Amino acid sequence: MIKACNRIIEYSFYALFLIVPWALWKDTSELFELNKMWLTWGLTIIIGMAWFIKMIRLRRVLFQRTPLDIPIVLFLLSQIISTIFSLDSHVSLWGYYSRFNGGLLSIISYIFLYYAFLSNSPTIAKVQRLMTISLISGLIVALWGLPSHFGYDPTCLLFRGTFDVSCWTADFIPTIRIFSTLGQPDWLAAYLAILIPIAIAKAISDKKEAISRNSGLLFAFGLSLIALFYIDLLYTRARSGILGLWLSLAFFFGTYFWIQRKNLKSLIINHLSLIIGLLLLITFIIGTPINQVRMLTLEGIKSVLQKPATPASNAADAESLKKTGERSEVGGLAPRSPNVGGTESGDIRINVWTGAINAWKANPIFGTGVETFAFAYYKYKPVEHNLTSEWNFLYNKAHNEYLNYLATTGLFGLGTYITMIVVFLWLALTKSTNTFANFAKKLASIREKHESVSPQNSTIILALIAGYLSILVTNFFGFSVVITNIYLFMIPAFVFVLLGMTHTESRIKNNESSASGTSLYQWLFIFFIILASLFMILTLFRFWRADIAYALGYNLDRAGEYQNAYPHLHKALELRGDELVFKDELSINDAIIAAGLLAQEPAKDQKEQAISVASALMQEAINTSNEIISKSPNNAVFWKTRVRLFHTLSQIDSRYLPKAMDAIEKASLLAPHDANIWYNLGVLYGQNNNIEKGIEALEKTIRMRPNYRDAHYALGLYYHTASLDEKAIAQMRYILDRINPNDAGALESLKAWK
Repeated sequence: MIKACNRIIEYSFYALFLIVPWALWKDTSELFELNKMWLTWGLTIIIGMAWFIKMIRLRRVLFQRTPLDIPIVLFLLSQIISTIFSLDSHVSLWGYYSRFNGGLLSIISYIFLYYAFLSNSPTIAKVQRLMTISLISGLIVALWGLPSHFGYDPTCLLFRGTFDVSCWTADFIPTIRIFSTLGQPDWLAAYLAILIPIAIAKAISDKKEAISRNSGLLFAFGLSLIALFYIDLLYTRARSGILGLWLSLAFFFGTYFWIQRKNLKSLIINHLSLIIGLLLLITFIIGTPINQVRMLTLEGIKSVLQKPATPASNAADAESLKKTGERSEVGGLAPRSPNVGGTESGDIRINVWTGAINAWKANPIFGTGVETFAFAYYKYKPVEHNLTSEWNFLYNKAHNEYLNYLATTGLFGLGTYITMIVVFLWLALTKSTNTFANFAKKLASIREKHESVSPQNSTIILALIAGYLSILVTNFFGFSVVITNIYLFMIPAFVFVLLGMTHTESRIKNNESSASGTSLYQWLFIFFIILASLFMILTLFRFWRADIAYALGYNLDRAGEYQNAYPHLHKALELRGDELVFKDELSINDAIIAAGLLAQEPAKDQKEQAISVASALMQEAINTSNEIISKSPNNAVFWKTRVRLFHTLSQIDSRYLPKAMDAIEKASLLAPHDANIWYNLGVLYGQNNNIEKGIEALEKTIRMRPNYRDAHYALGLYYHTASLDEKAIAQMRYILDRINPNDAGALESLKAWK
C-alpha cells in the first residue's frame, strides 16, 4: 500500500508539470487558466489522499521541516486574515471567476504541493526527472505555438477544424504575438523564461556526457530545444518576459563563469560560447520589442536604411494587459485581448499601479481582500485612466504582483510574500556558489544515503535560481498564472533537495520496513480519506460541468438567443448554486426575456400565459439580484448588472426606473471615476425627467473623458431641452471638430436647430 501511495504521489507530480502547461478546453468560460487551475486542484487532492493514507498506514506524521516554514506560515496567515476581512470573502476564497488562480484555495494548494513533495521521499533523481518532464512539456507548448506565428494555429485545428487563426478575435492575433496553450503572450513568455535556463543547464550536462561517448547528439538536441524556446519567446513580443530571461541568464552565465573561473578558457571555446552565440544570432535575426536593443538587430538596421517618412506604428510594441471581465466568443474559444495599438502599455500600467497604491492607502494592513483587486480598482482608479484607450476595461489584477499583494493583502501580505522570496534566495545563493568540486563533496557528506552527486547538480541549481529570478522580473510587470505559481513554490523545494537540505528518504524507508499490519481503525480512516477525496474530486467535476453550462448560456445571451440561454444558466445553478457570477447572468437573462414577452403582442389565448410567465421571470430576476447584492454589496460589476436589469424592466413598467436610478447611484459611489457609469447616470436622470442633474452628471463625464462622443451628444441634447442652445451647439461642434467631422447625429442636430 505504501509503495502504491508513493507511486501515486510521484506520478501525480509528473502529471502536474507535464499536463498543466498545455491543459485547455474549448467549452469552458475561459479556455486556458480555468482548466489549468481545476487540474491543479484535482492533482493536489490525489496527492493529498495518497500522503494521508501513507501517514495512517505508518501511524505517524510525515512532514518535512524546511527553512521556509516560518515565512510560509506567516504568508498563509496573511492570506487567511485578508480573506476574513475581505470586501468579498467568496471571491477571496475561490479567486476571481474566470481564473481562480490567486485565491486562498489556490495558495493553499501551492503550499500543500511544496510540503507534499518534500515530505514524500524527495531525491535528486526525482528532481532531475521533473526537470526533464518540464522540458518535454515546454517542447509541446513551444511546438504548439510556433506555427501560429505563420498563420497556422493547432488550437483552431483541434476545436474548429481549420488550420489557421480564424478562431481568434481580430484583436487577439497570434500572427502578431503568439500565446500557444498559455492563453496570453506575456504568460507564455514568463513560462519559457523559466525553462530556458533549465534547458541550458541540461545541454551543458549533456555536452559533457556526449564527449565521453564521442557523440554530440544530446548536445545538438539541447541546442535545438534552447533555440525553439527562445524563438517562441521572441515571437510573444513580451518585453517583460524577454527582460526577465536576459536578467536571469546574466545571473546564470555570470555565476557559472565565476564558479568555473579556473577553467574559463576551456568554457569560452567550448559549449557555453555556442549557446550564447546561438541566442545572440536568433535575437539579431528575429528582433526584439525592446527599443534599446532593437537598433542592433536586423529589423533595426533595415528600419534605419529604409528611413520611412513617418514611423510605422508597431502593433506588437503595445504589450498587452489581460482584460478580465471580457468573456470569450462563442464556444469559449476566443479570449478577449486588448486592442493592438492604442495607449502604450507602460502608460496604462502607471495608472493601474496608481490605483493599486490608492487602494492600499485606504486599507494599509490587510488590504481589500485576496483577489478583490477588480472591486478595489473600480473605487480607487485614478481619473487619468479615462484618457487611455482601455478606459472601459475591467482589471482584476494590478499587473504587478507585488502591488497586487499590497493592494489586496496589505503590508502584512506583501511583507510575508517578499520575506518568503528573500529567505529562499539568500539560502540558495549562499549554499550554491562554491566550486563544483567542493559543492559535490559537500553534498556527498550531507546526504545520508550518499547519492551520486555531480557538479551537474549545482548547474541545475543555478538554472532553477535563474528561472526563479525570471518569475520575479515578469511578476513586476505582470502577475503569476497557474503554471508560474507552481514553479514559484516548487523551485525552492527542488533546490532544497539538490542542496541536500532534506533528510526524509531514509526515515521513511525505515518506517516502511517497520510497518506492521493494518488495523480495523486504520482501514476506517483510510476509507474516510478515500471517500472525502472522491467527494472533492466530484465537487470539482460538478463545478467544471457547471462552468460549461454557464459558458454556453453566456454566449447564447451575447448572441441574442436569450430563451435558449435560460435552461443552460439554470443548469449551471443546479450544479453550483452558490456562484454569484452564474446568478448575475441569470438575473439579466430573466429580465430581458420578461421584457420581450410583454413587449410583443401574443394571441388572445396566449396573452394571459405570457403575462404570467413574464411576471414570474421578473420576480425571479429581482429576487436573484437582491440576493447577489446582499452577499456581495461591494462589487461594482453586480451593481452595473442591476442597473441594466431595472432599466430593462422600466421599458415595460416605468415604476422600475427609480430602482435603476438607485442602483446606478450606488455604482457611482463604488466607481467614482468610471466615466461610463457617470454617462449612464446622466442618461437615466434625463429619462427620469431630471434634466438638471442629467447635465451635471454628463458635464462630470466629459471632464473625466473629454473625447467621450456619446456624452457630448447627450449633453448637447440636454442643453437644447433646457433651452441652452449656445451650449448645445458647442457640444455638437466639439464632436465635429475634435472627434468625427462626419458624425451624422451631430450634423443632423445642428441642421435641425438652425
